[in-house]
Amino acid sequence: MMMTLSSVPVLTKPFMNGNNHMSTEIKNTFVDVNGIRLHIAQAGPPDGTLVLLAHGFPEFWYGWRKQIPYLAKAGYHVIAPDQRGYNLSDKPQSVQDYQIDKLANDLIALAKSQGKEKFHLVGHDWGAAVAWWTGVHYPEHLKSLSILNVPHLMVMRKNLLSNIKQIKKSWYAFAFQLPFFPEWFMGHQNFRKSIGALKHTSQPGSFSDDDLEKYREAWAQPGAMQAMINWYRAIGRRPPKMANRGRVSTPTQILWGAKDEFLGQEMVEPSIAFCDRGKVEIYPEATHWLQHDDADAVNTALLTFMQEHDDLGQDAPN
Repeated sequence: MMMTLSSVPVLTKPFMNGNNHMSTEIKNTFVDVNGIRLHIAQAGPPDGTLVLLAHGFPEFWYGWRKQIPYLAKAGYHVIAPDQRGYNLSDKPQSVQDYQIDKLANDLIALAKSQGKEKFHLVGHDWGAAVAWWTGVHYPEHLKSLSILNVPHLMVMRKNLLSNIKQIKKSWYAFAFQLPFFPEWFMGHQNFRKSIGALKHTSQPGSFSDDDLEKYREAWAQPGAMQAMINWYRAIGRRPPKMANRGRVSTPTQILWGAKDEFLGQEMVEPSIAFCDRGKVEIYPEATHWLQHDDADAVNTALLTFMQEHDDLGQDAPN
């Protein structure tokens, strides 16, 4: 069941695509899937090939604002959900409600709610972790897989157990296992630390003051910060075991910002080694926030890869 969310503003204007009236207006709605209600932002023709954009921590659908119109203009039906626990989507209280298999099934159920069994999946940060899991366990639903700045889950686990450099970079993930304090710390002084983390680990100008205010509004939603951190608690309390030795049969590309302060580039090659059909693109000047830092290059890489593995046949937008 879907219903319009009239209180959320449309953030883009319609584009013209050649001789076709191809709307890239971002529309905000709700959809009931997998036992919860998700808020989604979507654009493009409903009968177009489906693309799901899965954000990470501490973002929300808005983290894909530079990708949604571009892909929609190329003829894709693009959906960027607020994943469970984030912004306007439902926020179950139990930590176990954020187990990664449930997060993956949210996306599959979302696709099915649109009448689609298969889709292109793009994930960044935690959204990329969910994308990896989907690629291993549910490849029958995927046309292609695009991973932004997150290693394969088995590579990440190995490095968290043996790579001192990565253990130091991931200190916050361990701290998030504590009760109560992480929520207070992240929200203290109107989310000062959270804002600072985005500003100081991205390229200058990647997040405007207006952007950061929207993030504050999303984090201030009742129960949001606790739910967001529960993603870390769920995987920490019950580390999942991957099937199929972690192999990914879906065509996969890893896009990686080399100046990532949270995740080491040394994990890229071991990650792509798990993929039967994989490729890697490194962006030397980009940070962990790759789709913000170098949106044009990322947009081109995403569209090109999807078109290689889809019969859509649309040219890239000018």
